[in-house]
Amino acid sequence: MTDFQIYLTIGVFVAVILLIAFDLIDMTVAALLGVSVLIVFGILDGSDLIPIVHTASGPLALLFGGMVVARVIGKTGIFEWFGDAFLHATGGSGKRFLLLIVALVAPVCAFLPNATAVILVAPIIVGVCQALKVDFVGPLIITAIVSNAAGMLTLVGDPATFLVGSAIGLSFVDYLRMVSLGGLLAVIAVVPLLPLLLPKIWATRMTLPHERPRVTIKQPTFLVLSLLVLVIMVILFLIGESLPNHIVPPAVAIIGAALALLVVYGARIEPVGEVIRDVDWKTIVFLAAIFTLVQAFIKTELLQGLSIQLYGWFGANVMPVAFLSLAGIGILSSLLANIPVVAAALVMITGYLVTAETVPEIALAAGFTDWPNTTLPVFVAMMFGGTLGGNATLIGASANVVAVGICVAHGKRVTFMQFLRIGLPIAVAQLLVGALYVWVLASILD
Repeated sequence: MTDFQIYLTIGVFVAVILLIAFDLIDMTVAALLGVSVLIVFGILDGSDLIPIVHTASGPLALLFGGMVVARVIGKTGIFEWFGDAFLHATGGSGKRFLLLIVALVAPVCAFLPNATAVILVAPIIVGVCQALKVDFVGPLIITAIVSNAAGMLTLVGDPATFLVGSAIGLSFVDYLRMVSLGGLLAVIAVVPLLPLLLPKIWATRMTLPHERPRVTIKQPTFLVLSLLVLVIMVILFLIGESLPNHIVPPAVAIIGAALALLVVYGARIEPVGEVIRDVDWKTIVFLAAIFTLVQAFIKTELLQGLSIQLYGWFGANVMPVAFLSLAGIGILSSLLANIPVVAAALVMITGYLVTAETVPEIALAAGFTDWPNTTLPVFVAMMFGGTLGGNATLIGASANVVAVGICVAHGKRVTFMQFLRIGLPIAVAQLLVGALYVWVLASILD
């Protein structure tokens, strides 16, 4: 690359982020315009397709498959039925309501894309808030934050987590053993902050009417088949990589989507085309464009320079690098999309580990999995930063944006500062929990 191309790439990247952050243009349009500029000036060409596909295909496949399965399950009416049961379970207590949000959202978001899960459970949350006569903005913000934290419960719960895990060859089961406890602690960290951040809702007490119309499932067979698809997905997530044909999580998501569409077709509930149209293609295209921009940024080799700088600061001592990665990625993920931040950081950290001679130079190539135990805490720290940092602001994660949009659709505008008041304390607490977990993990692996 020439100096002009390097400066242009950086300028385009910064311009796209600023356009999105200040809402000056639709985020997908901004990202696609940035890609177009890089193509016109010859910074991106056909040779970049392979690395882009290698990085983006897994997260995008997980997102697509999860969206399809969630859309089909939503059509069964199970969420309306669950909303009625959810309200009954609160007993009119705001405290119990907030605790039940954590208990409801966490397991759902362990296996489904965060934004999709928020879309599915939001009607339940809004309906219960209306029944309890409390403002639904705070609970929806908590829903988004818990969904992001729950993304650390499994390898497939968050695209950024999957990106790091797949880059180091971490299997679904290995992830459960090494990282999931940290994700659970991050979810639990929300609980003690609830009475401080949402005191009015926490103190709410009201008597529910004794007689309420019950919601019934009109298509029980369709419900059973749809839930069976979800069960098959979960089982394949757990054992797929140990099978002879080595079914990786993105492939499982595609299989789940295919089975879900087959159920829709066989049950004649609605045309398959409607399910496909309801997939959030805008988000998928946006993420694909951002991955492309990151690839151009990587070509500038500025990240490789930062890798050398890290070695100059810390030498071969990886723990300071782990904590710096957690904090740095966490801050950046609160302002930018976490997936490209993590993708860029992966290049930088891998370069640092090679420079520090902790791993051989072949680690820079795709498919390297022979990572020493001493390096693993660095990658776990990246997962914490990338997954939890976005909880601080309303633009930090797609689930946050979705939750804010739902609030607007129901007549409540959420400001940046309003979200920050709830999100920032939780994000700080979760990142501190993550730092402690990384330190303990390093002690165990040492």
